Amino acid sequence: MIEYLPKTVVFTDLDGTLLDLVTYSYDKALPAVNSLRQRGIPIVFCSAKTRAEQEVYRQELGISDPFIVENGGAIFIPQDYFPFGFNYQKAKDEYLVIELGIPYHQIRQILEQVRAATGINFRGFGDMSMEEVATETGLAPEAAQRAKLREYDETLKFEDNPQEVDRVLNAIAEAGLNYVSGGRYYDVMGPNDKGKATRILIGLFQRRLGQIEAVGIGDSANDLPMLSAVDIPVLVQKPGGLWEDVEMQHLHRVEGVGPEGWIKAIEEIVGVK
Repeated sequence: MIEYLPKTVVFTDLDGTLLDLVTYSYDKALPAVNSLRQRGIPIVFCSAKTRAEQEVYRQELGISDPFIVENGGAIFIPQDYFPFGFNYQKAKDEYLVIELGIPYHQIRQILEQVRAATGINFRGFGDMSMEEVATETGLAPEAAQRAKLREYDETLKFEDNPQEVDRVLNAIAEAGLNYVSGGRYYDVMGPNDKGKATRILIGLFQRRLGQIEAVGIGDSANDLPMLSAVDIPVLVQKPGGLWEDVEMQHLHRVEGVGPEGWIKAIEEIVGVK
């Protein structure tokens, strides 16, 4: 077990990692979150979730560290968090924002062109009502509305027709956009990913703290860019007790699905109980 180091920084995915994949609950992980906070260890959310979604969890968990939204579309850094200047694109509310993605409305415009070119009527969250998103995701209505407040990527749902999916994804790539699979959904975005955003924040934390040890915790292929950027990558189990089928140097696979695995990662890898 690695001994606790004051300069540890934890980067974590949310759905299926810190949060239960079905209930979106963090209750099981709450004691470990509190232990990290008591020791002053930063907890950086790095998720496909929107700013509005992540802000709720940050408030409920008492976390005030920077966070990465929409698959690395942007980094939101509380003003005065870092005691030095750095490059950022805009100030919004109480944050300084480093933008790595392209605006949501531009992504929607490109997807409309893809829809016209392919003749395939796929749907994104922007095409759905709040009630439809709630039904699709199992989120409560208020949470579904926060999921619709997208700024840097669009979530698409396809009917079960692999040939149509391939045609659309090829057209999306030809239009200059990237995409990642999230099971039933695909997230479509610009040139950003979780890894680019994680590396930028690691650099800022190094300026603030000196040498740090970055731990990354995830559960799926979508987390690989983040896991590739950290010193200690950790994979928790998916429902069914299996790990995502990935190979990565120095990857730690911990037992436990979602939050249960997250707790073990904090205890066994970070050394905090």
